[in-house]
Parts: sequence; structure tokens; C-alpha cells
Amino acid sequence: MNCFFYFKDKSRGREQRSAPELKEQRKSDYSGADRVSKSSCSASSPRGIPQLYEEKAHGLRVFSYSELRQATNDFNRLLKIGEGGFGNVYKGSIKPAEGKGDPIVVAIKKRNEDGLQGHKQWVAEVQFLGVVEHPNLVKLIGYCATDGRRGIQRLLVYEYMANKSLEDHLFNKARAALSWKTRLQIVLGAAQGLAYLHEGLEVQVIFRDFKTSNVLLDENFEPKLSDFGLAREGPMAGQSHVSTAVVGTYGYAAPDYIETGHLTTKSDVWSFGVVLFEILTGRRSLERNRPRAEQKLLEWVKQFPADSKKFSLIMDPRLENDYSSSAARKIAKLADNCLLKSAKDRPTMSQVVERLKQIIELSEDGNPSEKSLESFENDPVDSEKKRNQMGPSESWKRRMTQLSKLGEHVEGASRRRFMIMQRAQVP
Repeated sequence: MNCFFYFKDKSRGREQRSAPELKEQRKSDYSGADRVSKSSCSASSPRGIPQLYEEKAHGLRVFSYSELRQATNDFNRLLKIGEGGFGNVYKGSIKPAEGKGDPIVVAIKKRNEDGLQGHKQWVAEVQFLGVVEHPNLVKLIGYCATDGRRGIQRLLVYEYMANKSLEDHLFNKARAALSWKTRLQIVLGAAQGLAYLHEGLEVQVIFRDFKTSNVLLDENFEPKLSDFGLAREGPMAGQSHVSTAVVGTYGYAAPDYIETGHLTTKSDVWSFGVVLFEILTGRRSLERNRPRAEQKLLEWVKQFPADSKKFSLIMDPRLENDYSSSAARKIAKLADNCLLKSAKDRPTMSQVVERLKQIIELSEDGNPSEKSLESFENDPVDSEKKRNQMGPSESWKRRMTQLSKLGEHVEGASRRRFMIMQRAQVP
């Protein structure tokens, strides 16, 4: 997937830079057309990410360029484990902060000089990851920022995620297919990470680039959100949105954000809905090599509604029918809610988390093969919604049919009683 960016990178001198440089760059990095208001989840919390970074980021290590060269064997191509708009990512090993003990395996992201993302995104990632702390967010260990004979160097050092990304496992046919249970575990963890960013901090954070490649998996396939280069603070208390330049990844960005530049947490909710359908189908949001009618995932799945008999046709064949049909239908309905045209009608991520927990509980109850369409249609919430959507003529016909059946039942019972009495009177 290609990212789209609209920003200007500023020229900088070649003096040595380290932790204080982040403080000096703050004004320029949060100014201009895509400036993010210093916001909060409540009116009583006026501090923004830069202020919180000053307070909380003392645990970040500042590495020299030579340390990270040594950690990656001079950025050996054999140690390259990924790449993106920022640059290449390498597996490496560093010494513990206290200097004693076994080396620590880490992931080191090195900015390319001609990369799509610049210094501004590097600063944003350092500041956001220096503030946030959650089991479903990747942990930043430290960074390196030097300008010298070797040019401008910007590197980030993260905890190492042994199982790469959700994208790698979901779409790489050379890998074993993710099981249904693992998929549910991953989407729930990712939802919890987003909910924390939206509602669990003193400052509201909008991730802005939620997609499968930014969901990393540890050795137990627990998910962690990564790549905060495009993250932004949410709107100030009393305001509905943040106005920014439109950036993100084609196929995942909410249409209301693309059209207006108005960024809200519901922009992330839309992206999450796209990923839910990718989890169900095993297809990318956009695949040019498919027939025209199937290239855009969201348009294709509309042909197979969650409450239709054709729904199973969208399910990832690599699951080999080993999944809960009822749970899959409910996840599709949840995805549809996340993808509602009006942003205000979409659920919050905390509501998404609660719904996913309910669906997972359903999926784990009994044998998945016994989760039939019948149990799905008997869901009280869905049934009530169907009754509310039913037109007056349909409702009237339904009531008359029920009354007719009741009448037949009563008439039949009366006829049986009459026959019994007649037989009793026979001498």
C-alpha cells in the first residue's frame, strides 16, 4: 500500500543533536497547516504531547550512531526485517542500559535520506512513544539523532517483535494461515490499543494510519500498534475535530477525512472497520490483480451481507471453514458500523472493544460448526432492529399470520375436545 503525504521538510544544520534537540524543535514541528491543537480528553487537562514527553520520557536511551552500527553489523542486509515510508528496519542486539547481563534483541529503524517521512515524523514518533504505555502499543527503547560527517542520521530502537506484522501473516501465502482464534485475539488487542489512545490518556491521540502492516505481533501473537509518525493529538475540549493535511494509506483512510481534512478518533474507527473485513476475508483493501468487481474490498463485500445466505462466500478459504459462523457474521456487522458514512454514527473504540469481547465469548462457546445462521438470526438485538425496520404493511401481515395460526390452534383444540365428549356419550 502506498502512503500519501503532504508536508514540507525543513533544512537543518549539521550540529550534534540529542535529547535537547527534541525540545528545541517543538514549535516548528507543531505549527502550520497541519498543526495539532494542544488537546486533552477533558477541559481540565491543558497539557499536550510535548509537555508530557518532557515529564515522562526520561527512560528513553540516547544511542550513538556507532552503537547502532555495531548492533546491526553495519546495517547488514541479512539483518533487514522490514521497510516502510520512513526507511529500513533491522534486527540488532544492544547492551543493557546498566551494562550488565545478556544483550537485548531489538528492532532498529533507520531513516532513508530519500524516505517519504522526514524529521518531523521522526520527532512525532519519539514524542508519542515516549509518553504512551500499553500492552498493545510497541515499546520505544531509545533513539539516535546525529548530524555529522555521515550526514543526517535519525534512528529509532524498539522492542523486537518476533512474528513481524499482521499484514505478513494475513496475506503472505508462504506462511501458515492464522487460525480463527488467533485472528480474534489480534483484532481485540489492536482495538484495545486504539481505545487506550483515544480515551486512556491525559491527551487524546489519533493514530491516523491504522492498517495491518502497523500491527506487529510478538512471540505469542499478541498485537502491538507501531509507527506513530503520523499520529496527532485530538481536538481541544469543546471542538469537534482537528484540521490537518490529509495523510495516511490509500484504502484505509476515512472518506470524510479525505474530503474535508477534519480528523477525529472516528477516522481511526473507519480504518479499523477495513481491517476487520481483511481479517474475515484474507484479502487486502485494494488488490489490482483481481477482477474489476473484486478489486476494492469494501465494494465487493457489500454483495454478501452479514445476514444473507451468501455471506460465507467472503470468508478466507485458508480458514478451511474452521470458524464460528455466527461470530463471523457479527464481526461483519460490527465492521459495517465502523464504516458508516456519517462519522458521528460510528461506535467509539471502547464500544468496539466491548462488542468484540462479547463476540469472542460467543465464538468460544461450544463447537464452531454448531454456530448456525439460526442462532445469529435469533439474536435479540438483531431481531429488535429488524422489527423496527419493518414497514407497517409487512408488520400488519406478520401479525395477521400469527393470529391466523393461533386461531387454527384454538379451533383444532376445540374440535378435539368436542370429539372426546361425543365418544364419552356413546353407550
